[in-house]
Amino acid sequence: MDNPILLPATSSPIDLPAAAETLLALMHAQAEVARLSEREQLFSSLLVSVNAVLWAFDWETQQMMYVSPAYERIFGRSAGLLLADYNEWRDSIYPDDLDYAERSLVEVLDKGSIEDREYRIIRADGQVRWLSDKCFISRQDRNQRLIVVGIAEDITEKKQLEGELQRLATTDVLTQSSNRRHFFECAQHEFEQARLLDLPLAFLLLDIDDFKLVNDSYGHQEGDQVLQRIAECGQSALRRGDLFGRIGGEEFAAVFPGCAPEMAKQIAERLQREIQRLHFQCGDKAFGITASQGLTNLSDADTGLEELYARADAAMYQAKRQGKNQIVLV
Repeated sequence: MDNPILLPATSSPIDLPAAAETLLALMHAQAEVARLSEREQLFSSLLVSVNAVLWAFDWETQQMMYVSPAYERIFGRSAGLLLADYNEWRDSIYPDDLDYAERSLVEVLDKGSIEDREYRIIRADGQVRWLSDKCFISRQDRNQRLIVVGIAEDITEKKQLEGELQRLATTDVLTQSSNRRHFFECAQHEFEQARLLDLPLAFLLLDIDDFKLVNDSYGHQEGDQVLQRIAECGQSALRRGDLFGRIGGEEFAAVFPGCAPEMAKQIAERLQREIQRLHFQCGDKAFGITASQGLTNLSDADTGLEELYARADAAMYQAKRQGKNQIVLV
């Protein structure tokens, strides 16, 4: 007869249903931990892939609470340093934009959200980048801490495109000076400022003498070069802040803000000398050019820019009738 198997004595019988329940609970807990870990990994992956900086700022302590991984890509700076010292953010702002960036951040306290903040930053490598930085207040009630959260996107390429479109819309393609529409818009603004602040203002019109003969004798390509060189003369002869543009085929105009009559005359004479010194070579033929200018100054009786334009235009045609290559002042 076989010996019976003796089980060890226990102080109490095993409660199998309870043990099974505990085991199931542990299995559910492990599954929930796995799901949470998977979600955390997914969330982290999404944050890494998003090309925008998500951030959270504690207004009361003036400390950055969180910044997403894109910060280091866009700013080119250490996220750890930013989280340790908020001044890292201030130091990254382009100096001319710092006052606006700080003021617009404060405005979120009154408005609740700010969606049109655009400013420049300087990366650690010296690159200047444009940011669109939207932010809003995250607080359920007055007893909670005041947290400002936001998202900052790199809009440098968009800004560059806008700048190029603006340049194309305001610039004469051939000479790279202001086109007619842009010139007169700026001239109107300067006229209004001169009237408002009681400042002097001069208006000049310039027309290349016998330009049709240049095109007929040497070709339109050579004529284009003449126009380009005239624009270069304008850039070198005029002062910073003066306006210069091509307003017609071979006609240019200039406005001298805050310029007394005698100084305006000196600038026109300097421009005249620059043009007289130009020399062109077309094959074995060399030639030069001249220009006729009409110059006028703002008077107390002038009520609109068109009056200065009309006087300068009449003076320019008077210079043509008097033999060309001269300045007529009215």
